[in-house]
Amino acid sequence: MSKPTVAILGASSNPNKFGYKSLRAHLKRGYIVYPVNPKGGEIDGLRVYERLADIPVERLDRISIYLPPAVLLKLLPEVAAKGCEEIFLNPGTESDEVIAGARALGLEPIQACSIVELGLTPDRVE
Repeated sequence: MSKPTVAILGASSNPNKFGYKSLRAHLKRGYIVYPVNPKGGEIDGLRVYERLADIPVERLDRISIYLPPAVLLKLLPEVAAKGCEEIFLNPGTESDEVIAGARALGLEPIQACSIVELGLTPDRVE
């Protein structure tokens, strides 16, 4: 069986940010992690993709989002085009407009912390 895949939208190299903690938590749980940040570069040895569309897999198991609602609204079509089994709107990313926009594109967002869903707590992710 292959490892599950996750894109972290809003990935960060700052260990204090949730976009970094999520990356580490998903790695710890055996995911193949694709960090996404328009700055590109590298985080902990992983290539950072500038756009979700640049990730070299057709469909992801999960997309975990750490972006402000105004930014996310503009990216929802790209999220829908990439496709995924689960889309997590982590605390601070959700809004009525984002949820409605996601559903209009055929996505069913999960409003929860993806780190907690993995059985970890953000303050204990290394």
